[in-house]
Amino acid sequence: MINKTGRLLLLVMLLTGCATNRNFTPRWKTLPELTVMPKADISGLLPVNGIQLYYAIYNQQGKEPVLLLHGGLTSSDYWGMEILLLKKTHKLIIVDSRGHGRSTLSGQPLTYELMASDVLLLMNDLKILKASVVGWSDGGIIGLILAMQHPERIDKLFTFGTNFSRSGEKTEAPDTALAAHFIKQAKGDYSRISPTPNGFPALKKALLKMYGAEPELDTNQIKTITATTVIACGQYEQFYKREHFQALANLIPHAKLVVLRNVSHGGPLQDPSGFHRAVMHLLDGKK
Repeated sequence: MINKTGRLLLLVMLLTGCATNRNFTPRWKTLPELTVMPKADISGLLPVNGIQLYYAIYNQQGKEPVLLLHGGLTSSDYWGMEILLLKKTHKLIIVDSRGHGRSTLSGQPLTYELMASDVLLLMNDLKILKASVVGWSDGGIIGLILAMQHPERIDKLFTFGTNFSRSGEKTEAPDTALAAHFIKQAKGDYSRISPTPNGFPALKKALLKMYGAEPELDTNQIKTITATTVIACGQYEQFYKREHFQALANLIPHAKLVVLRNVSHGGPLQDPSGFHRAVMHLLDGKK
């Protein structure tokens, strides 16, 4: 017969998967499959700054427009689950950053300011005077730039896994197996939807060159952000230091740091429900 302590230990093992799966992988080390993208109300390509920029709109009659901006090497398809949840309450605009997804890549060097300019021109064309931004990694940097340079256009800002300086990078190498899995998945996704299916190496090269010099946002400009802001990160973020996210939150007036439990840089995929709750907390005015 198992005593009380033994039963408790068995329960813990069952809940964590240890008793049933010797190869149990923590959620923060996983890379879940992408959700099938829902059909958009409107989608298209907009000529901006020498490229064709892809965008799509969901719940066109919804309240308070929200821009979803994805991270490097991915596309707006990585927002699939968040789109399903957020389009119930808000008008959503998704964008494939230049060179990513369905958008084209020009010969211009990639910079965060250029990508922010792309988004601003899209807002102008769609006659969106003001919107909130939910940005993941690189998308969050674009959101920060928009909030700094065009405060009248950004209502609320939610960034996840976003650094403002290369000084925030961790020195230890991330999980190489997970990184290899991500690159393989990102390459496959790119070739499936890009107008240049063989252009993934060129995108990687352009991004690596940008990452060698950016981001280096002016801290004095960051302090001028007026948008209601949440700086979020995963409990097991593998690329940037926790102190860096706290420093960013400290720079922005009244900003708050939110740490999502049991996820890493892939938090929106690893725990879409938890991520959505954090986003809605901000959008509902409960920062």
